[in-house]
Amino acid sequence: MAGFGKGKFGNGLEINTQVVNGKCPFCTVESIFVSLHPTVFRCVTCGSDVEQKINGKISYIPYGGKIVLQEGENTKLNHNG
Repeated sequence: MAGFGKGKFGNGLEINTQVVNGKCPFCTVESIFVSLHPTVFRCVTCGSDVEQKINGKISYIPYGGKIVLQEGENTKLNHNG
């Protein structure tokens, strides 16, 4: 967690992210994933969004929803596609 934009640049911006590795279901490469939401990650190799599922093992499946960012609020997920 880090604060940015303090002082004359306005209020602080809080950023929380995770960086993990795994096999991307789109490009089928062992890749690095960066979190967009606690369960949604983006592959840095091909740019596809995947959802992390933990059921005895960690796996990544294609994410079909939309990620909606709204100013002043947390990231919201639309699971309807």
